[in-house]
Amino acid sequence: MTLEEAQGATEEEQQAQSKKGLKKQQKEAEKAAKKAEKQAKLAADQQSTEEDDFAKDRYGVPAMVQSQQKLDRVLVRIQDFTPEKADQLIWLRARVHTSRAKGKQCFLVLRQQQFNVQALVAVGDRASKQMVKFAANITKESIVDVEAFVRKVEQKIESCSQQDVELHIERIFVISQAEARLPLQLEDAVRPDGEGEEEGRATVNQDTKLDNRVIDLRTTTSQAIFRLQSGVCMLFRDTLTKKGFVEIQTPKIISAASEGGANVFTVSYFKTSAYLAQSPQLYKQMCICADFDKVFCVGPVFRAEDSNTHRHLTEFVGLDIEMAFSYHYHEVIDSITDTMVQIFKGLRDNFQTEIQMVNKQFPSEPFKFLEPTLRLEYTEGLAMLHEAGVEMGDEDDLSTPNEKLLGRLVKEKYDTDFYVLDKYPLAVRPFYTMPDPNNPKYSNSYDMFMRGEEILSGAQRVHDAQLLTDRAIHHQIDLEKIKSYIDSFRYGAPPHGGGGIGLERVCMLYLGLHNIRQTSMFPRDPKRLTP
Repeated sequence: MTLEEAQGATEEEQQAQSKKGLKKQQKEAEKAAKKAEKQAKLAADQQSTEEDDFAKDRYGVPAMVQSQQKLDRVLVRIQDFTPEKADQLIWLRARVHTSRAKGKQCFLVLRQQQFNVQALVAVGDRASKQMVKFAANITKESIVDVEAFVRKVEQKIESCSQQDVELHIERIFVISQAEARLPLQLEDAVRPDGEGEEEGRATVNQDTKLDNRVIDLRTTTSQAIFRLQSGVCMLFRDTLTKKGFVEIQTPKIISAASEGGANVFTVSYFKTSAYLAQSPQLYKQMCICADFDKVFCVGPVFRAEDSNTHRHLTEFVGLDIEMAFSYHYHEVIDSITDTMVQIFKGLRDNFQTEIQMVNKQFPSEPFKFLEPTLRLEYTEGLAMLHEAGVEMGDEDDLSTPNEKLLGRLVKEKYDTDFYVLDKYPLAVRPFYTMPDPNNPKYSNSYDMFMRGEEILSGAQRVHDAQLLTDRAIHHQIDLEKIKSYIDSFRYGAPPHGGGGIGLERVCMLYLGLHNIRQTSMFPRDPKRLTP
């Protein structure tokens, strides 16, 4: 190829490339023009929509609440929405429980804890189509601030706790938006087992509930359970305070197993090991030796038992009592049983709403108790079991099935769900239990039962240092590890006794529930360490 031919070819290529480039530029320019046109159209549409939307300032998602301002606005509680509030303009903050759009209106159910109310936003003078659409698209469980008129309704709203009124929404703002996909539906979580199976409606299994406990605790059932549990603690404290008891706080990190057993959690403690307390037992007794006379405490108790049962937890709340008595440990039993009776009465009289709420999902018979409380001796309980065909030795401890059977037999015979079993065999009780002076095979110890399950274990304690040492040696306990405990009885100790109650168990059995995880807010068992 000559030099001229080569130059000609190069020029042709350059022309072709520049044509190509021009074409590409033209295409890109067309594309950009179309995009600009589209954006202009969108902006125009938006502007016209905003111009048409006369209610645009009456709804939306405001700036996050970061304590920017203090408003004088008073937020009304849903439970206070009664016909007396009719025609008042109010503000409230609540969760969107459900929403249902219907033509030019949207019905919402707004919820606060166990209370809910129907609300309506409808196209009219105060609400635009866009506002109704916005309300309909708010995700379930979002938190909203609403301004509304309270209006009486002609027909009761059966599906809401506030049945005589509804809210006519004037303004609605989303304060915190929930994700669209919830890990569980609240209505499924409160559905009684077996209900709605034919229609294919779901129930939620326990692990799913516990894995998503923050959502599950919002259900009416959970709200009721833990309000009642709070009531148990309040009644326990109030009753004992009136009886002259002092509330104490005890350490949970200790140098030796409280009960001398192997079921303890070991924790590293600087250059040595320590244990999580299985019970405040030793410290309650030290307080009695220190002349506090009557003490109680409410606090966590740890048990390293690999028990995956319906009634065991590795951490639970202990309601513990200890008191000096004058002459007989039955003074202690009477004080504890009266405290329990006051709790039962307080729950019956002040927590009916919560009890009924739980019963909707988990029906059970009302809890029955006697005044004064029924007290049976261990030998009497054994005789009732023998009569029912149970074979067990005089010094054997009660198994769970036998406890339940005895509970049923006691209910049939005495019509009570709460009773005391006194004088347990010494062999099945801890080293600090006082032996029975009339029969060394038995002890001055007792258990208390609700619906056939043990809720309290207690006894007269050994308050003599020498006898305590002998009992510890008998139980093969390292005396060096409990030296400070034994020493506290060397300087004069009054006769005393007490017991420890499991809060979660009391709530479970009072409500007739079948699993202790339902009454533990964030349960800990051998398989669960979160949330």
